[in-house]
Amino acid sequence: MSLRSPLASARGLGAAHTGAAEWWAQRLTVVALLPLSIWFGVSMVSLTGATHAQFVEWTAAPLHAVGLLLVIGAASYHFKLGLDVVIDDYVHSGATKLLLLVANGFGTVVTAAVSAFAVLKLAL
Repeated sequence: MSLRSPLASARGLGAAHTGAAEWWAQRLTVVALLPLSIWFGVSMVSLTGATHAQFVEWTAAPLHAVGLLLVIGAASYHFKLGLDVVIDDYVHSGATKLLLLVANGFGTVVTAAVSAFAVLKLAL
């Protein structure tokens, strides 16, 4: 039996006290990724059969380079948020959970940085 009122239980954010912020961040990244994914898919289909030089020329356009960087940033952050939730929900050992969360954070940053570098190298 708990001494907490139902209102107090409903207001609780869980053990980490960040549940609502992460939930909103993931929803916002989905909203950003919807038009970006459509743009990216249409762009990749339109580049079917393009040569490497044509692809580099396409990437060098400022609008395309910025769009690619936005896709990389939003997708990477969305991936990190989602995998953090999976790790929090299914890994119960404290040390293992911490190690996986740190590895997820570093892995996401490294992957996003390498991807952004590739786009910038082609664009500049």
